[in-house]
Amino acid sequence: MDKENSIKLFEDKKVRVLWEEEHERWYFSIVDVIAVLTDSGNPQTYWRVMKKRLLEEGNETVTNCNALKMKAADGKMRMTDVADTEQLLRLIQSIPSKKAEPFKLWLARVGSERIDETADPELTIERALETYLKKGYSRNWINQRLKTIEVRKELTDEWERRGVTDKRDFATLTDEITRAWAGKTTRQYKEFKGLKKENLRDNMTNVELVLNMLAEVTTTDISRQNEPETMTEHKSVARRGGSVAKAARVQYEKQTGKKAVTPLNAKDIKGLVNGNLNDEDED
Repeated sequence: MDKENSIKLFEDKKVRVLWEEEHERWYFSIVDVIAVLTDSGNPQTYWRVMKKRLLEEGNETVTNCNALKMKAADGKMRMTDVADTEQLLRLIQSIPSKKAEPFKLWLARVGSERIDETADPELTIERALETYLKKGYSRNWINQRLKTIEVRKELTDEWERRGVTDKRDFATLTDEITRAWAGKTTRQYKEFKGLKKENLRDNMTNVELVLNMLAEVTTTDISRQNEPETMTEHKSVARRGGSVAKAARVQYEKQTGKKAVTPLNAKDIKGLVNGNLNDEDED
């Protein structure tokens, strides 16, 4: 979606959105959402009153909301209060409106499902399988994708055992692995595939998934063997793990004449269903 485009919610009413590159987040105009959910004749006033009430209640979501320039009805760029997806869903819970109820019910259902999955992790796999089937992925691809979840969990568990717990460090090490085997950081890889917020692995071909798994499995095994302690050591291990997958990638491309890293993504649904995404020649 282009940064200047709006997204439709329902009843053909639109909400202004902006994509923020650095943190890879969508930001939504709060007054636009209020206009859709409440039919208020003056959503600005509604938001002002609501914000005051929430601030008095000590609501941290309101405190953390930002303001960004968005195109107003008169065509001029004006500062507008915005919320990211998580903030927006929390604000919606405070809107007493029938139109907000579907969101609230959805949030309650998702919360209940996550609690169930904590008690029985197998439910997570079953739910993922059902979701991927509904999206039109082939069973062969889904089997590969579910295996990547297991491999990734083993890697993050290993990092945590070695003292790496910050999500930003996880992202840094993942970038090292991806750059080593694919020649791109995670963000560059997503841009190559035309993605924004979407999960990169959900948009990988079977070959890409296999190579990425090889890189992460190798990184896990090297880490267990070398027992790195500092981020510098972890980065070195990550690059070594990724280099193993790079060697496999080079051989794959040499033997098949096909590119392993492709711009194909989940929108190529025919290829995903037929399981032949890599049958196309890429420049």
